[in-house]
Amino acid sequence: MNDAIFTVNNLWMMICIALVFVMHLGFSLLEIGLTRSKNTINILFKNVMVVIIGLLSYTIIGFSLMYPGDDFSGWFIGFNGLGVNIPENGLTAEYANGQYTFWTDFLFQAMFAATAATIVSGAVAERMKLSAFVIFSIIYVGIIYPIVGMWKWGGGFLESMGFYDFAGSTLVHSVGGWAAVVAVWLLGPRIGKFTKRGIGIIAGHNMPLAAAGVFLLWFGWFGFNGGSVLSANPAATSLTLVTTCLAAAAGGLGAAIVGLIKFKENDLSMVLNGILGGLVGITAGADQMNVTDAIIIGFIAGSIVVFAVSLIDKLKLDDPVGAISVHLVCGIWGTLAVGLFGNLAGVSQFFTQLAGVAIVAVFCLLTSFIILIILKKTIGLRVSKIEEVEGLDMHEHGMSAYADFRINEH
Repeated sequence: MNDAIFTVNNLWMMICIALVFVMHLGFSLLEIGLTRSKNTINILFKNVMVVIIGLLSYTIIGFSLMYPGDDFSGWFIGFNGLGVNIPENGLTAEYANGQYTFWTDFLFQAMFAATAATIVSGAVAERMKLSAFVIFSIIYVGIIYPIVGMWKWGGGFLESMGFYDFAGSTLVHSVGGWAAVVAVWLLGPRIGKFTKRGIGIIAGHNMPLAAAGVFLLWFGWFGFNGGSVLSANPAATSLTLVTTCLAAAAGGLGAAIVGLIKFKENDLSMVLNGILGGLVGITAGADQMNVTDAIIIGFIAGSIVVFAVSLIDKLKLDDPVGAISVHLVCGIWGTLAVGLFGNLAGVSQFFTQLAGVAIVAVFCLLTSFIILIILKKTIGLRVSKIEEVEGLDMHEHGMSAYADFRINEH
């Protein structure tokens, strides 16, 4: 029986690793679909580099920062040495009574790591220097994200104070979202986005790709949340998959209804981001909610996306793909929802969740600002005006994504 459990747990976690990996393709297609064709290669290159950087930097330093080991008794930061230090028995004693391998656990966590930088990639699309983005990603994925993750998942102070975040509404999505806010603010808007005549509409060039990206992300989220059970426990896994899927559907419905009322049109991009908002919103408490809770949380998340997109535009923060609205705003909502719905609901839990959100916000805003302002003062963050107007594909990569035809866009 133990051998069977060991095999099933490993198999399920390996499937989840593959599903989370597929999410990077989803992010790539969503981002290129919602932006202009002249920047397609640049966005794809950044998303490829995020996976490369995430895996390598997390291996070298990030994993040991995030999981300092059983002997760790610190409060803010711990470190278990460079590289991946394997326990003598090769099993993960912390989860499922050691019923899957250490390597399986490591690779699952490594797949999570790159997601925070991917969130930033979408928000800064079409005007950030590739070199600056790569350097930022190395530091943020390798150091900042693992430190925050350790506070909860590695036995740090957020765990001690009772903060709950099942799969990362705050620890993954908001960590990327806060950095995105700082990056967008320091970069400034794209040319033509905010003018004397009002807010300019810079349409994406391929909505079918954007829709395909969201379906891939929805598909991958079964691994993102389902794998966060950290075993193949049938009851916990099946519940988590149900709440995840229903929250996504409710998020899309909420965005569709609110978007129609607010804008008097059926906006596909808003519905797509509503689906993602529902997924981000349920991620903090997917294992703690019932069907009704999941639908309510998802519907509110999808509705919030519509208002958040409008608010961010009014603040003159240019986010081409709605990453801040989806990952930060809905990440905050999902984290607070743990204190309002499900098995952990209560006044005390709500304020614990609120405190956790605030602590992570301060740390991520401060650290991302320090990293980005240093980059801005040294190598610079933003491409030149001519590079932005003519497109980053030709200037930073010397090629076009669509070499056989030309799309008239400005």
